[in-house]
Amino acid sequence: MAMVGLFWIAEGDVYVGAKPSGLAPGVRLTPEGVLALGDKQSGLLLWEDVRSLTVDDVPFKTLKRHVGAAVDMVLTMSLGGTDDAPMMTVRVGGAGGSRALTAYTAAAIGYSQREYDLSRALLTRLTDGAATLHTTLAAMSEFGRRHEGGTPRASEREALLTEWLGL
Repeated sequence: MAMVGLFWIAEGDVYVGAKPSGLAPGVRLTPEGVLALGDKQSGLLLWEDVRSLTVDDVPFKTLKRHVGAAVDMVLTMSLGGTDDAPMMTVRVGGAGGSRALTAYTAAAIGYSQREYDLSRALLTRLTDGAATLHTTLAAMSEFGRRHEGGTPRASEREALLTEWLGL
């Protein structure tokens, strides 16, 4: 499993945000479409109907977030937990309008502006057409299948996003 930008890649599966477990909400990108997961959202939005993919409510890295993560860790260890992880809104636009899906963020202390910008460009690339979509998702999935050892360092994540964008 690895976080790369706004994506969580587990084996061959690609998620926007964290991979959900149980009834938690999540968004998985499949070769067929955008799959909404969780108790309050479900369904498959086919790529042929998807015109845009955007993400709102993305937390960015800040000093306050670093300190907050440390405090949360202490509270979790001593008191049994604090609030859930932050949520993001994944908007899937189509001819019939936009559908808002929810996913947990995968970055405990937020995302860098650079990773966010590259991820946003990659989401746009996925809506450029079938050939681009399948090539890009295949590269992301292949990385997940061959990658071991957790999330790469920031510079490696940015390099992967740039590679998948074809830049």
